[in-house]
Amino acid sequence: MNIEEILEDMDDTIDRAHPIPFAPHKVIVDADRLRELINDIRLNIPAEIKRAKLIDFDCDRIIGDAKAKAEQIVQDAEMRAKEMCSQEAIQVAARQRGADMLARAQVASNEIRAGAADYVNHLLEEAEASLSSSLEDVRSARARIDDIKRKNKR
Repeated sequence: MNIEEILEDMDDTIDRAHPIPFAPHKVIVDADRLRELINDIRLNIPAEIKRAKLIDFDCDRIIGDAKAKAEQIVQDAEMRAKEMCSQEAIQVAARQRGADMLARAQVASNEIRAGAADYVNHLLEEAEASLSSSLEDVRSARARIDDIKRKNKR
């Protein structure tokens, strides 16, 4: 007899039992018969357990192998990702450095242009002041000459 058959016998024993009055969900069973069936289960368990242990062992071995393979795949993927990220990081850093250099060059260029414009403006202001002073001198000299001419005409 195997465990399945013994369990079916136990189930049949419970089905054939007589209900207790005023408690239909409870029954009176043949205790000796149930003990015999339980003892039969105990005698038959080792073979069933051995099979279950072998199955469990195989499952654990298969799961262990799968985990090891999965771990190796993950490690390979991580290494490949690091390599790709490293190459990409170098490219990103080079692009960033180039952009920074261009930005600094543009700022420096703008500062040089602004400085040159300020310097030229200063020189033009000095030239304008000098020319204004010279123009005043010329006008003053002409006015004196005109005064001299008028005095001589009289």
